[in-house]
Amino acid sequence: MPITVGDRIPEAKFRVITAEGPAWVSTDEIFKGKTVVLFAVPGAFTPTCSNNHLPGFLRQADAIKAKGVDTIAVTSVNDAFVMEAWKKASGAEGKIEFLADGNGDFAKAIDLTIDISAGGLGVRSKRYAMLVEDGVVKKLSVEQETGKAELSSADALLAGM
Repeated sequence: MPITVGDRIPEAKFRVITAEGPAWVSTDEIFKGKTVVLFAVPGAFTPTCSNNHLPGFLRQADAIKAKGVDTIAVTSVNDAFVMEAWKKASGAEGKIEFLADGNGDFAKAIDLTIDISAGGLGVRSKRYAMLVEDGVVKKLSVEQETGKAELSSADALLAGM
């Protein structure tokens, strides 16, 4: 059953690139005692993700943080090297955390996967945005179509905060 408002974020790990190289970061490290906006995309560098979804969060980062959000993060079923390259290419460094869910373990744990193998992309994360306070989901918007970023957009999330 997919995660829903009121549920606690499950234990999982993401891969990130640090100055020392690839490292693991746990959901506790990301969410415990913090207010976090987490949005997910089916794939880094894909058209809707790069041209619409991520840029909206970059544009609204200051307004979102002004609402008391400690961290804005994006996750995708991509490896940490791809996520790091996307962060640098998008100019999001220092504004948005990029969390690689390379095997889709987090997406599976919250039951928000989508099989887009027909398009050559395999099993990925659904597109969503959530507001999480101290590990508990307070708001969640999941897109029904991978090519749209409306319900899960930064503007929609901000309007509901």
